[in-house]
Amino acid sequence: MRKLTLILCMALLPGMAQAEPPKTVEDDLGILNPQDTGREMLTRKIEMGVIDSVTCSLGINVTKADNHELARKLVRRCAEAGYTKAMTWMSQLENNGLGGEYNPDASAEWDRRAAEAGDPVGRFNHGLNLMRGHGIAQDDALGRQFVDQAARDGLEIAKRLQGADYDLDEVTPDADNWRYQPLF
Repeated sequence: MRKLTLILCMALLPGMAQAEPPKTVEDDLGILNPQDTGREMLTRKIEMGVIDSVTCSLGINVTKADNHELARKLVRRCAEAGYTKAMTWMSQLENNGLGGEYNPDASAEWDRRAAEAGDPVGRFNHGLNLMRGHGIAQDDALGRQFVDQAARDGLEIAKRLQGADYDLDEVTPDADNWRYQPLF
């Protein structure tokens, strides 16, 4: 009996490996066999308004995969829902013109919101923006306070900046100095 079962399994396994996945069917009652991974799933979740930590973490992966328009849609919704990591990613998208125009004011605003929500990276970035006057009025003393709080939160790069006596070139060498000149 064991041999017969083993023979049947060996005969059926190759066919099962090549079986086609079930077709996705959408009708008035919903979606049968919806995509549960990839961009199609993410697009569907955005359209449905599904915002949760798992969906938001996938949005960051879309950013890394160079689909910045889709990432911007999802990350914005996640940031607006209060996810601080999404706020810092929105800042990054705005600051680099990914999926939209370069917008230092919007970038600084997302960092401020993340900082006020208690995110250490948001505090650090907001501190840098204040120290530089990038997208926000320059206020070196207030910027240092935010960097200090990020360091107390355990953020190593903030501690590194403190150790360098707040020399911004320590954490952001001159690659983008043209960008960080005060605008007002």
